[in-house]
Amino acid sequence: MFENIAFHATLPAADLARAKQWYAEKLGLTPVEDNEGASWFETGGVRFLLYESSFAGSNQATAASLAAADFDAAIAELREAGVEFEEYDLGEIKTVDGVMTTPDGVRVAWFKDSEGNILSIAAS
Repeated sequence: MFENIAFHATLPAADLARAKQWYAEKLGLTPVEDNEGASWFETGGVRFLLYESSFAGSNQATAASLAAADFDAAIAELREAGVEFEEYDLGEIKTVDGVMTTPDGVRVAWFKDSEGNILSIAAS
């Protein structure tokens, strides 16, 4: 039943205008639809929603992920835009200069948006 139902991320924003500006400046994304208190974005054929909420930034886990064909170029572009990557040392999850490499060679990095939501980027 659910294999044909669209699935999207919803990300809270304490300040929607600030969040929209961050997504434009850091990721080069602009809303494809604006509603009162919410904005829809689309990237890679997938939509996600930013909505006003006082609970923004309270999730301590990855809220949404990006997959990059050229991981190194994507990381460099994000750093150039001022994105700061999180450093983790949680046993099996350990970053070096903001990037974790899994035992099978997949690289992943985590960063926060302007609202404190944790996003990740991985090599696709």
